[in-house]
Amino acid sequence: MMAALALIYMVFAILLNSVGTVILQSISTFGVDKPQASMLELFKDLPIAVTSFLVASFLPLLGYRRAMMVALGIVACACVLMPLYPSFKTTELLFTCVGVSFALTKVAVYSSIGLLTNDRSEHGRLTNTIEGLFMVGVLAAGWLFSAFVDRADPANPAWLNVYWVLAVICVLVIVLLATSQLDESAARTEETKSIHGSILEMMHLFLRPLVYVFLASAFLYVLIEQSFSTWLPTFNNEILKLPNAMSIQLATILAGATAIGRIAAGQVLRRMRWYTLLNFCVLGMGLLVMLTLPLAQGVVQRAHVGWLNAPAAAYLIPLIGVLMAPIYPVINSVALSSLPKPSHAAMTGLIVIFSALGGTLGSRITAIVFSRFDGIHAFYFSLVPMLLILITLFFFKRETDRAGITTATITLATE
Repeated sequence: MMAALALIYMVFAILLNSVGTVILQSISTFGVDKPQASMLELFKDLPIAVTSFLVASFLPLLGYRRAMMVALGIVACACVLMPLYPSFKTTELLFTCVGVSFALTKVAVYSSIGLLTNDRSEHGRLTNTIEGLFMVGVLAAGWLFSAFVDRADPANPAWLNVYWVLAVICVLVIVLLATSQLDESAARTEETKSIHGSILEMMHLFLRPLVYVFLASAFLYVLIEQSFSTWLPTFNNEILKLPNAMSIQLATILAGATAIGRIAAGQVLRRMRWYTLLNFCVLGMGLLVMLTLPLAQGVVQRAHVGWLNAPAAAYLIPLIGVLMAPIYPVINSVALSSLPKPSHAAMTGLIVIFSALGGTLGSRITAIVFSRFDGIHAFYFSLVPMLLILITLFFFKRETDRAGITTATITLATE
């Protein structure tokens, strides 16, 4: 079952984080402008938010394993439509289906982690492992999609054939889930056996101040992350003057850096308190942005550009992923492991909702600034939510201390 959780998360990592690549290719293939292309984030994230609110807290009634199988089935059908009916409207439909399905999947996966682990230490380790594998999926996405991009003619719709591969992968994971076993009895209570009771459970979480500051932190983190991950391929193409396929491939450095950062974070947290580490990471992100973006100014397009002579900024900017990496899994693990298991679905639903809203807003702001000014100004704007997240982390730590979660316990939970 753990293998199934990891694989389904990797599948959705590929689909969700292909949005930056699809935006770049949609501009070339379907002739849409940047603000219109950025709406793909809305088609992805709004269904995530709505679905999470409607189904998250009573998902135990359907069953986590069944929910994941349904999600993969929906996505497999949507993937088949892409090469059969190539258009920007079909692309919008695809990301709508991906959004609905990911909401089901994330709530099911995070809630299943609570069922498969016995204490905070195990919960933290499995959360970091699955989130790390998510970033491996993100890394694979760039190379998988770029393999189908026509280097001679980036507008060629041949890149849509990648969705046949993704549809087959979805079917294979469905088979794996169908043959796996998961005891879900601990996730059900009398209160979650009705829709009314389930929604009340989600509303009750808002009575905790800890939940407010946690959700604000998650919202700001995703706003920052999506600003970079979604628009980095376009930044590489338009600001650094790199070919489409190479722009997509170089953007995968961000995913690789994030995967490395999440793996390394588990070891660093053995010696460093979580609050100290996250503050160091946020301050490091801001410093990296201010030092590397000037290197992207005034880049001149060259006829023969490759990995050995690409602008330095193409390699340095994605390193922000190492510093971003620990923030999301650490705050998620701290929040979830402090709640009883029947509340995990409701809390995960709130996490997904606010993460989706942060992703949509981040991508939209970046698109507008990118379109009216340029990509350099768009990435400089990320300094604003970085400052705000330092404030929310301070209050998050204060509330966890008030809730009786000692620093030593939190550190153990995130290893």
